[in-house]
Amino acid sequence: MSGASKTSRKVFTTIQSHPEPGSEQERLVFQQLQKGFSKQFETVFPDKLAPRTVVILPSLTLDPDILSKIKGSVYYEERMLCLLMLLRMPLTNIIYITSMPVTESIVDYYLHLLPGITGRHARKRLTMISCYDASHTSLTQKVLDRPHLIQRIREMIPDAESAHLTCFNITSLEKTLAVQLGIPLFGTDPDKSYEGSKSGGRKTFREANVNFPDGFEDLTTKEEVINSLVALKKKYPDLRKAVVKLNDGFSGDGNAIFSYKGLDNQSIMATSITAEFSQRFKTVAHDVSEALFFEKLKLMGGIVETFLEGEIKVSPSVQCVISPSKQVEIVSTHDQVLGGDDGQVFIGAIFPADESYNITLAVEGKKIAKVLADKGAMGRFAIDFISVKQDDDSWKHFAIEINLRKGGTTHPLLMLQFLTDGKYDADKGEYRTASGNKRYYFASDNVSSDRYKGLSPDDLIDISIFHELMYDGAAQEGVMFHLVGALSEFGKLGLLCVGSTPEKAKEYYDKTIEILDLETGTV
Repeated sequence: MSGASKTSRKVFTTIQSHPEPGSEQERLVFQQLQKGFSKQFETVFPDKLAPRTVVILPSLTLDPDILSKIKGSVYYEERMLCLLMLLRMPLTNIIYITSMPVTESIVDYYLHLLPGITGRHARKRLTMISCYDASHTSLTQKVLDRPHLIQRIREMIPDAESAHLTCFNITSLEKTLAVQLGIPLFGTDPDKSYEGSKSGGRKTFREANVNFPDGFEDLTTKEEVINSLVALKKKYPDLRKAVVKLNDGFSGDGNAIFSYKGLDNQSIMATSITAEFSQRFKTVAHDVSEALFFEKLKLMGGIVETFLEGEIKVSPSVQCVISPSKQVEIVSTHDQVLGGDDGQVFIGAIFPADESYNITLAVEGKKIAKVLADKGAMGRFAIDFISVKQDDDSWKHFAIEINLRKGGTTHPLLMLQFLTDGKYDADKGEYRTASGNKRYYFASDNVSSDRYKGLSPDDLIDISIFHELMYDGAAQEGVMFHLVGALSEFGKLGLLCVGSTPEKAKEYYDKTIEILDLETGTV
């Protein structure tokens, strides 16, 4: 062997060593980083002129089998592009990480919406980074599998003490990445992730003394599910349906419905449910089999609870923020638009929730948020409810689940706040802009049609300009698009339609659908 071949090559960059994921050392480093975040939250966050770096990781770190059932899931990473509006603060730098590159015209579309800042000024402070990996592996895992990429990101952060990582949801993977980047994470320590699970949520509801459906939690086997279904039917002989949920399902795709139709003989109830289980058990995601569902139940656990009935019932949510000092703020209420055969799939949201119950709904949400704050939760999250109208026209709110992460109601609210500099008043149940005007919106993540396939982001922007669908910054009304990258391949996109009245917001939505259908020959 020649001498030249024995000579070691110089590595172009030195990869920093890090604590072993899940180790005690990693936990201690993470806790120290989080202590620094408390100071950031108090001093940097309120100051619009404070230098800062925000590393945005829109990773849906969920079970890969469940994630693969979501049409165009990789493009859900675009929902957090609303955070590009942070660039309206002139000394803010953003590093935005995605699985695949985001089309430049989509980035330009968001920068065009920035109030008071030119697109060029904002673009200089924005770094878009891609893993060039479209697989169903979580984005965070993709980043962790690329140590040179992590090193590059570290080198792009000028001051770690004024930087933080923000994610869609937080697991041990995001915790590991925060430690390897050397910056804190804005969210709940994943050691407390159980509190955001379906089972953990039911326990929190008990502690908060709020209404929630009767049922059972911490189930891991089919036998336990069957026993729970039998117990509920014996307790409530008129019960028609029950819901079975995986602890960490997403957008309703981890849910299943069990029908009791025709099961009235209590003496043979257990035998009947066992024998007829497969015919009566229906997963919400049609391509999630019964076998796969219970495989996931064994891994992550789940719950069984009564399916709430009511002549008039709605599905609102409350969005909250818990500060590092455990201060609780109710930042929104929404009426969820649900679809699917049994109304288990999140389609979109109306903001604010109906004025007949949004104030009392916020009160219930705050009770739950305070319990979560005491348990160590932090950051932005939502609580889903089912509200049933009573005979006296009042509403009874039942807490359903806690989403201890960002969700489908996060990006439209943030977009509205960034564009109007306004705030939601939970005591009055209304949102007002900085100039004191009320605003409402109708938002959806699931506008889809096969006819829309083939439309590029540029096509969509051309259509919206020609038909005057673009958001009007002066009037603070109009239409904004998201999930635009999913349009050409999947015929799917999201809409945020802002109006001065609820009717005006819905009018923008209907007009947009009408124009898209017209332009694609659907009508």
